[in-house]
This record gives sequence, C-alpha cells and structure tokens, in this order.
Amino acid sequence: MKKGKYILFIFLFFLFLVTLTVIAFIYSEFRRPPDIQADSYLEIDLTGPFPELAAPDFLTSYFLGGRTLSVHDVWESFRKAKVDSRIRCVLLRLGYLECDWAKISEVRDAVRAFRASGKKVYAYIEEAPEFDKEYYLATACDRIILHPLGWLGVNGIGGWVPFFKEGLDKLGVEAHFEHVEEFKTAYNMFMEKGFTAAHKLMMDAIYQDIFAEYVRAVAEARKKTEDEVRAIIDKGLYQGEQALQAGLVDDLLYEDELGAILLDRGKKLKRARLSEYIRTNPAGLGLETGRKVALIYAMGPIIGGEGDYNMIGGRTLSRAIRRAREDRSMAAIVIRVDSPGGSAVASDVIWRETFLAKKEKPLVISMSDLAGSGGYWISMAGHRIVAQPQTLTGSIGVLGGKFSLAGLYEKLGITAERMAYGQRADLFSTFRPFSPEERKLLKEQILWTYERFLTKAAEGRNLTRDDVDRVGRGRVWTGRQAKEIKLVDELGGLDKALDLAKSLAGIPADEDVRLVVWPQRTSLLGTIFGRPQAKIDLFPSSDLSKMLQALQFLGRENPWAVMPFWLPTD
Repeated sequence: MKKGKYILFIFLFFLFLVTLTVIAFIYSEFRRPPDIQADSYLEIDLTGPFPELAAPDFLTSYFLGGRTLSVHDVWESFRKAKVDSRIRCVLLRLGYLECDWAKISEVRDAVRAFRASGKKVYAYIEEAPEFDKEYYLATACDRIILHPLGWLGVNGIGGWVPFFKEGLDKLGVEAHFEHVEEFKTAYNMFMEKGFTAAHKLMMDAIYQDIFAEYVRAVAEARKKTEDEVRAIIDKGLYQGEQALQAGLVDDLLYEDELGAILLDRGKKLKRARLSEYIRTNPAGLGLETGRKVALIYAMGPIIGGEGDYNMIGGRTLSRAIRRAREDRSMAAIVIRVDSPGGSAVASDVIWRETFLAKKEKPLVISMSDLAGSGGYWISMAGHRIVAQPQTLTGSIGVLGGKFSLAGLYEKLGITAERMAYGQRADLFSTFRPFSPEERKLLKEQILWTYERFLTKAAEGRNLTRDDVDRVGRGRVWTGRQAKEIKLVDELGGLDKALDLAKSLAGIPADEDVRLVVWPQRTSLLGTIFGRPQAKIDLFPSSDLSKMLQALQFLGRENPWAVMPFWLPTD
C-alpha cells in the first residue's frame, strides 16, 4: 500500500514538472521578440470587436478565442511603424468593425500621422455591404482597393430605435423612472411609444453632426464636392466596377494581385503580421525613453466596488489614479474614457481621485466613443478634455426608478402578501408601482444628485451652475458640439491628449515619454492564480450587447448617471 502511494506521488510530481515545463515553454514563446525582417509591410486586419484595450490577462489574450485587436494596439503599432525603418508601408484589411465613429476617427488620425512620415497605407476591402464607418477610415489611406466582385455599401448612417412600452403593457410590466431632465432618455425605450420632442431633437442633432463630418471628410479625401458625396451615398450600393467608376476606390484587385502594389523600389516586400509586431519593444526604436506618463483606461459601465477591464469599478479605477498621483516619477496622467456612465456614487468616487490628482500633476482626459453622464462625471475635473468630433459626451443628468411587475405576476398567477416594517420598506418592490408621493420623493432625490453634478461640472469647466444646466438636462452632444459649448477643450485623439499632457508637465514637444498603461498586462502565472480579469461575451452582436448592457441596470435602486444605450449610428 505504501509502495503504491509512493509511486503515485512520483507520478504526480513528474506530471507537475512536465506541466511547468510546458507552461514555461509557451510563455517564453510569447515573450520572444518578434522576427521582423527588413523591407517589410505591416498587415493589419481590422474586423470584428474593437475595444479600447485588449484583455490584460494571458489566458484570454492568447487562448480564449485569440487576442482581440484593440484601438491601443493599432494606435501604438502605427507610432512604432512610423519610425521603424524595417516597415516600408501598411496594408489595412478592412471588414465590419464593432465600434462607433470616435474609435474609427482615432485610427484615421493614426493613419494620417503615419502617412506624414512619407510611408504609404493601402486599404483592401473584399466585401462590405454596410461600410460607412469603415469607408470613412479607408479614405485616409493612399489607395483604396476593392475585390473585383466585392460589394461596397456607403448608404449613410442611421438605424431604428426600438420602444418597448406597448409590449410591456401587454405583459403587465410598468416602467417607473424619474429623470433629470427632458433629454435624459436612457429609459425612454421602456416608458414611451416613440420619440419625445426632446429625444428626437437630440438624436437629430447627433446624427446630422456625425453625417456632416463623414461627408466632409470623404469629399476632401476623394476630391469631390459634398453634394457629389451625398448623391453617391443616396444611391447606396456599389459593386466592383461601379465603385471604381464612382471614384470610391482606386483599384479592383484579387488577393494575388496585391503584390504588384506592395513594392519598394521595385522590390517585393515581406509580410509582418500585426499579431507579431505588437510585441516589438518601442524602446528598441528610440520611443518611450523619456519621463513617465500614466495612460489609464476606463472602459465600460461604472459600478461600485471592484471592476474588471471592461467594467469600471469605482474602487478599482480610483486605486489606479491614486497610485499614479502618488508615484513621484510620473510626470502626468492621461485617462482614456469609453463609458456610457452608471452609478452616480461610483462616478463621484472616481471624480474625487481625479480632483486630488489634478492638484498634484497634469491630468488630461481623452474621450473615445462614449464619455457621457457618469463617463463625463469622471472626466470633468481634468485640466484638459480632448474628444473626437464624433464622441458622444455630456448627458449631464440623473435617473432612477424601478419596474413594477404586478400586472405580469397577476397574469402568471403569482400572488404575494406584504410584510413591511417601515412605511416605505417595500419602496423598490416589483410587486407594486410607486405612489404619487413616492414618485415625488424619488424626483427630489434625483434633483439633489443632479445639483451636485452641475456644481462639480461648473467648477471643473470654469462655468457657472446655470451655464452647465443650459447644456445639461441629460442632453448628449457630439465632441464637436461639446467643444462649442465648452464641455471639452480640444478635438483629437490620444496623440493630442499626450501633447497636452507633455505641455502641462513642461516636457518639450519633441521629447518622447514612457507610457505606463493601466490595466497592466497580467503574466501567465498571474492569470492562473490571480483574480479573473475578463469576461467572455456570449452575445457579440452590437445591438444585442447594448440591450443586455441596459438590462444590467434593471432593478437597481441607486441614482444612475447613464447615457441612452440605444444610439445606433450606422
């Protein structure tokens, strides 16, 4: 018996050693510097989910469906390739991207900055029936190449905004929400049968502004008038030769014919994949050798307590900002915000840390697709706020409430008896609606929170309380509109935010900085033994994802500073 236990122990120990060896081998393979050859072109495949930052843990990055390409990956790779003598040009393979216009604009800026070095960027499209955002990106390239049989859909922006009130009425479900004020429409989909006047006004203004920028940029890039571009968009679909004749593309080529373009001084270039190039050390290219700047990513809805890389936890993000503030070697802080908002309390927890950080070192906010409501709350203390023209921001307002399922319970034959010790102990129960007095009480609580939002926004933006109220009231603005009403300072992306941070920190414009990115990448062992950092999205569809995101907040009793979830812009 003892001999058997001894053999089992030896076997398990041997298995443990083998496992460690395999893990070490895999880890070393991914840590090994990439072999990028001279006279190469960098191939970037842009399609599918496109978050601000990829999952920071090893397991999710490399094994659970592969590493998701992020905006940060592309932005940083263009910065490196611009000064890398081995990279002669870039080939962008464009497919449908699951993101909104500001992220596209960020990459478009990176393409234009890369081209300023004298190197070329080519966009290759196989088939894209609905492609306006991606075509907007393609127009920043030197040449746009379409598969000879490929469809190209440039049919404008817009979509359908669903309203569920009639369906909920049939189910016996009532939405009881109070909001400040008329533009705070995050729950209109459950309370209205269609647009209110304020909701329609806001949506029209957003769409028109984004569409105007799209038309202007395409007209400039393709050397057309804006009227010509609008006529092209009104036709909508183009296939192969039609796209070429309309001046939407420059070439119709098969895959094997791309080699005729990917040349340098008549010499065929070698391919460098982005998945490899990502691991190129910037320091080896003379980049990121100066003073340190914290680049902190704030992505997703805002919740209390701890979060992960795609859900902003008030405590988690505050801790990162505090560490950057207390680190004496950190010259400045840049916070990259991509959030529709969430808990008002959690947003204020984060605001407090930004307020303290601003007192000690330069703090610059860089806004991505969404930075509204709670997303604006955590931004408004920055020394400077930078947004893309298509960023959706503002939405200074608050809401709160519940769903009454009393009618549904009755239909299902579910009964209940009240036991409450305190007149309003069952205030947020789904078994009954609010009374008129309770709705008034809830409105008073929300107005109280809204006043704090106004006061802090006015202080951060050097405006009066009434100035902020006029542009607040829950209204969402594009980045361009927000600049006009002084909710943001500059239009641009990460490059602009870093330039401002350097200027505020007294760092010469031509001096590079070392970026310390948070959340930091977790090692293999840290992934195995640490707290999970990522969640698998079982519903990757963009609209369904937004709907599920909205449903996460149902039944919450807190005041919420959250944007409308349904803002389809393509």
